Amino acid sequence: MFIEAKPRNHTMKSKIINYVVNRQNDDGGYAFCQGSLESNAQDTYYGLAILNALNAKFPNPERTEQFLKENRLNSIYSIYYVTKALLILGKDITPALKNQIRSLFDSRQYFGSTNFFSEVSSEFTTTYMAIEVATLLKMNVNSEVAEWLLRFRNKDGGFGTDGRSNINSTYYAVASLALLKKSLNGLHETVKFLRQCEKPYGGFTVIPINSTPYMEHTFYGIMSLDLLNEKSRYPFQTIEWVWRCQNKNGGFARSDLGISTFADTYNAIKILQKLGQF
Repeated sequence: MFIEAKPRNHTMKSKIINYVVNRQNDDGGYAFCQGSLESNAQDTYYGLAILNALNAKFPNPERTEQFLKENRLNSIYSIYYVTKALLILGKDITPALKNQIRSLFDSRQYFGSTNFFSEVSSEFTTTYMAIEVATLLKMNVNSEVAEWLLRFRNKDGGFGTDGRSNINSTYYAVASLALLKKSLNGLHETVKFLRQCEKPYGGFTVIPINSTPYMEHTFYGIMSLDLLNEKSRYPFQTIEWVWRCQNKNGGFARSDLGISTFADTYNAIKILQKLGQF
């Protein structure tokens, strides 16, 4: 379904672009809070990803590239954000970085931790990150990963450890399986779980019984449905809810009461684009 963009979109797009470029530091990196934070790899990736999604030019790309190459790559998170940011800039990945990624795969640490869960992440986050980087760099991934992920599919169709499903884990599991080219045709119960998290007044919640939607949960819900060849049942309500989360500075917050962040702004743009805007 294509939803006609409202006239406000052009103005809002300019506000979002200004929100990002005004938060670039002198070193070429980005930080979501203007003038008070040092640049970091995560915000730099999200800043570039937002500009790229809106077909905007990158300011000072040479400085940004240098900042990224000077980052310490000591975790899957830093490897993920630096790799994706460099690829957005159109830069080649060095052999040294590829060797670090291969070492990570050999250690099997990219399976993630089944003891970790928070409101904004999942026990499968690092697994997804490693698989996506491997896919982008055309590297092989152990075939056992798909079987490992499917062990955490619960009776209600969602994914999560200890039999407790949540939308975060469901998204990262489904997205990982898609990257591994595992057929998703048999995940009908997963669609039912996602529908239970979808709210008629717009947005998605982390689990069905919750009533308050947040940006990351809505992103996970919309993207998971898309991977499963399904669409939102309440696209207009969700579009309006997302717009209510935009602040005066142009960025988007986790809800209609929070501060703007690059991650929430990126998620908002991808949701709106998936629902036919921008």
